[in-house]
Amino acid sequence: IDEDKRKMSKSLGNGIDPMDLIDEYGCDALRYYLTTTSAMGMDIKFDTDKVASTWNFINKLWNASRFVLMKLEGFNSSDYKLEDLNDSDKWILTKLNETIKKVTKSMDKYEFNNAGAILYSFIWDDFCDKYIEMSKFTSDTIGTKSTLCTVLTGIIKMLHPFMPYVTEEIYLMLPIKNADSIMISSYPEYNKKLVYTTSE
Repeated sequence: IDEDKRKMSKSLGNGIDPMDLIDEYGCDALRYYLTTTSAMGMDIKFDTDKVASTWNFINKLWNASRFVLMKLEGFNSSDYKLEDLNDSDKWILTKLNETIKKVTKSMDKYEFNNAGAILYSFIWDDFCDKYIEMSKFTSDTIGTKSTLCTVLTGIIKMLHPFMPYVTEEIYLMLPIKNADSIMISSYPEYNKKLVYTTSE
């Protein structure tokens, strides 16, 4: 559906060339927008501004990932220990696992719009705007570095079906990974041991 609420068609001449949008905003932005904008079986009212907004979201994720990767320089699997965590570490790990549970439930039901909304809120509000800011004061501890690595890995794996290219790029830069490609790595699973209700 176009902005005038008409179905896109050749005869109306109101179609949009996806290649033009990919050139401007990238394939991942268009894919995320198309897969998470409306509920299953419903028409999409196409909005170029929302594709641009998705591009901003990807940019936010990319900048957050660069910060995490900078803090993880020289960090390897022998350093990784989710121990001696502070309250902000426990809070974000709890939020991550709640997000994994909700996203998995939505994906199982093919409710991609719900999965996209849950991921957007967790990544933008909880991870980027809150935890990354808090971690700037504690990011030299092994517990916080391990938390940053855990949360970023979980985020890009959940986002991968919607944003395959940028998530693969970030995954390949991670200091700790369990596969040569994100496509064959294991999907995040809810871990009750990393839920700290009191700290939250």
